[in-house]
Amino acid sequence: MNGDIETLADLSKHYKDSVPADLREAKSFDWYLQEVYDDPRIARNAHQRVADMFDHYGTAYDEEAGVVEYLMASEDPIHDGENTFYGREVHESIHEFVNKVKSGARGLGPEKRIKLLLGPVGSGKSHFDWMVRRYFEDYTMRDDGRMYTFRWTNLTDVIRDQDPADAVVQSPMNQDPLVLIPQEQRDVIIERLNEQLDAPYTIRNDQALDPASEFYMDTLLAYYDDDLQQVLENHVEVIRLVASENKRQCVETFEPKDKKNQDETELTGDVNYSKLAVYGESDPRAFDYSGAFCNANRGLFSGEELLKLQREFLYDFLHASQEQTIKPSNNPRIDIDQVIVGRTNMPEYREKKGDEKMEAFNDRTKRIDFPYVLEYEQESEIYRKMLRNADVPDMHIEPHTLEMAGLFGVLTRIVEPDGSNITLTQKAKAYNGEIDDADDVDVKKLREEGESKADIAEGMEGISARFIGDEIAEAIMDSTHRGRSYLSPLNVFSHFEENLENHGSIPEDNLERYHRYLEMVREEYKERAIEDVRHALAYDLDEIQRQGEKYMDHVMAYIDDSTVQDELTGREQEPDEKFLRSVEEKLEIPEDRKDDFRQEVSNWVSRRAREGQAFDPQDNDRLRRALERKLWEDKKHNINFSALVSANELDDDERNAWIDALVEQGYSREGAREVLEFAGAEVAKSELEA
Repeated sequence: MNGDIETLADLSKHYKDSVPADLREAKSFDWYLQEVYDDPRIARNAHQRVADMFDHYGTAYDEEAGVVEYLMASEDPIHDGENTFYGREVHESIHEFVNKVKSGARGLGPEKRIKLLLGPVGSGKSHFDWMVRRYFEDYTMRDDGRMYTFRWTNLTDVIRDQDPADAVVQSPMNQDPLVLIPQEQRDVIIERLNEQLDAPYTIRNDQALDPASEFYMDTLLAYYDDDLQQVLENHVEVIRLVASENKRQCVETFEPKDKKNQDETELTGDVNYSKLAVYGESDPRAFDYSGAFCNANRGLFSGEELLKLQREFLYDFLHASQEQTIKPSNNPRIDIDQVIVGRTNMPEYREKKGDEKMEAFNDRTKRIDFPYVLEYEQESEIYRKMLRNADVPDMHIEPHTLEMAGLFGVLTRIVEPDGSNITLTQKAKAYNGEIDDADDVDVKKLREEGESKADIAEGMEGISARFIGDEIAEAIMDSTHRGRSYLSPLNVFSHFEENLENHGSIPEDNLERYHRYLEMVREEYKERAIEDVRHALAYDLDEIQRQGEKYMDHVMAYIDDSTVQDELTGREQEPDEKFLRSVEEKLEIPEDRKDDFRQEVSNWVSRRAREGQAFDPQDNDRLRRALERKLWEDKKHNINFSALVSANELDDDERNAWIDALVEQGYSREGAREVLEFAGAEVAKSELEA
């Protein structure tokens, strides 16, 4: 048998290793009390456990943005990166969400608020909510995230009318075993726990037992003459509690039904009619703790499309969040402990925002904006992830394809800049980090201007990544049907153009503007394709390196006010200002900004030298582009441009050499032919007319 094949024994062992060792064990209350003294974090509340969960999987600090990136979102360690999130705006939203949970963990107020994720369709808020639930399940399986509850045992030995089917009853609300201790004695325990707790919060628990457990406790205390120890030793077992959405245990999702059929019992639970004949109508044992708030206790409640609920139905959420209790109809109140998360799209939010009768609800929510991504290269990573997770092994994605798709999406989301000193495309590039310090563009000011002009926030409107991803998928299938094994920007642009009008979520008033943006993206791609063709026609890596080293020698001499050795004569000479400007002018750096650029490049080289890295112009995007453009100017006189216009004048060796050069840049051979045809004529035309 092949040694790489997993046998049943292997699979069984892997499964057993993956579950907590004490998952099936029943422990005594005395054992639990000692465990809590040893590790007080076991007794955390829901906000505290969720807050620690985010830190458990790792963090990284984005100094430039001032944002903590949580690795469960940026790397997705438990799913091998399958569900990573991209974009500064998204990580800012996640950072804000976690901060609210952490504030709630410290008892600062957000623990009594609904965390409302607000964003346009397809912005990732639902997926983030899903990820939080998956990671919470995983965290409670680990030692750092463990929690416990209890079950009542041997009840028929004492309670005469107890249904034999209910001889063992798990805590209906999965409460922490500490709740079994009366409040006065519990406070003494908690005080000692906090004395040894190493955490930014304190353990707190003033919950009452749920009505059924309170009934059992009262009945058993009466039987044992108020001997609590006898009750806990004879009738209570402590068991490991693991969150599971499938089992509706500590994780629950709630979806609005038809407005006419909304029933509060879906949230709070209802009478267990099968037990009415056994216990009677007013008996707490005849209640069914199957409401969404009951199932979510000790963990996460997720409300989908929350603002689609009727106003009256939302009052249950107000009480649950503010008072941290629920009040089922004709039943005693029940304490709850959970992080309540809601999600809503923009139309519902706008509708409810101006409703004065919603003031109480709005006051009890903490809104977290979940905008679209505004950096087009980060946006392209979303599509790249989509393709990684799909079965498209034989489709070559040509250079710029996903980036230009991302650029189109971003253009529809950002606010048109004021004034005429910067275009919308330049603003998108600035957000993408392509504007250097030497450029006269203030990105921070652009962001502030965008936020001030946007209805709610920049990035809360526009075309979703979902629409663009769907069109990329259609373009791939269309290419497959046509027998093409590559996907280029031109393919994707065609699908955008054809299907913008057919997409139901795009307002008709925006179509003309979006078509204009698509033309702007076409123009940007044309410029990049022309650069790639020029690169293929004239590129020489060794010459780039040599010219780069020469440029840096002369820059250093210029900055130090010294001389440089002539390559041919060996004599010392002044820095060659004509040569320096011939490079800098390729980036359109004006005379009065040349010193800034030279100092910037000098600082970059010095920084790399301190880090032990050799000079390589390929590692500096601006310098590389300048040197490539200068090389083009130097070599273009030897290129047969008429051959680019007329295929009849191009011999096979010459064409193949150009195609080979494009393949080295990442093109497929078919894609190289397309871009050579698309941009080659533009290159030739501009040079022949010059």
